[in-house]
Amino acid sequence: MRRYLWLAIAVALVIAYPWVFSTPFQQRLGALVLLYAIAASAWNIIGGYAGQVSVGHVVFFGCGAYAAMGAYAHYALSPLVGIPAGLVASVAIAAVIGVPTLRLSGHYFSMATIAVAELARLIVTNTDYLGAAVGLSGPTVPRNVFDLSFISALPYYYLFLAILAITLLITWWMANSRMGFYLRAIKDSERAARSLGAPASRTKLYAYMLSAGLTSVAGALYAMMFGFVDPESGLGILISVKILIMAALGGAGLLFGPLVGAAILVPLEEISNSLLGGKGAGLTFVVYGAIIVLIARFQPGGILALINRIRAKRKAVQGAAHAP
Repeated sequence: MRRYLWLAIAVALVIAYPWVFSTPFQQRLGALVLLYAIAASAWNIIGGYAGQVSVGHVVFFGCGAYAAMGAYAHYALSPLVGIPAGLVASVAIAAVIGVPTLRLSGHYFSMATIAVAELARLIVTNTDYLGAAVGLSGPTVPRNVFDLSFISALPYYYLFLAILAITLLITWWMANSRMGFYLRAIKDSERAARSLGAPASRTKLYAYMLSAGLTSVAGALYAMMFGFVDPESGLGILISVKILIMAALGGAGLLFGPLVGAAILVPLEEISNSLLGGKGAGLTFVVYGAIIVLIARFQPGGILALINRIRAKRKAVQGAAHAP
């Protein structure tokens, strides 16, 4: 009951956040935290539960962003129309590139996904229909509520919160299904999982496709909020690194790990950019590198894993103290 009480308190605080911290910067910051938490939670399905560390998820993020922005820029349609197209394209790309790349493991898989991401960025940069290096923005016509265009960040906050809740529910369902048990077994030892009859290749591919589809939704939401996408903002490799670090910092393979990581990393980046301006452009890379080193050296399981371990030790000590 205590655990559910803390969860209810956390949910209430998240819902009340934009009313307590009501300045435009604070509301925008909250919306960005939720947006990147969606992307990191999507990555967590393949990177956290399956242990396949993808550094090329920006491909799917860009698919969603370009599909949403393309529907608006080329056809003056609501960006909502582009979400299904981006989702289908992302799942199809994941199926095509997942078959060969998921045969690899460890850093070989990571390197393959980086190559795919860079190839996608080069293709988009040289494709006029996709805006090339200039990018895509909407036509010079008034936007309305059906385009999800709002002056305030408040509507985006609650929209992203609803999508994050759906993403977490899907992740929870997956983690507690047969697929989730297969993925955890594959993460621990793929060879042992195969020897016990787990369909490792098929399960990883399904997880990769599910992760890709949810990541594309995050990309579409990003394009709707900012009304613009170019190869750097939609397909820059730094986006993949950011998503990966958020999940690892909070706790990869844990349901709320990506949300905790996003709640730490996004404010850190936004506040440093706000305080330092152009002088702090390179600070982001320094911070990301330092976080990677610290996580790898001291806490590979992330912050939530550390908290869970401390709680387990405390319960063990309390149990020993009350033992006869």
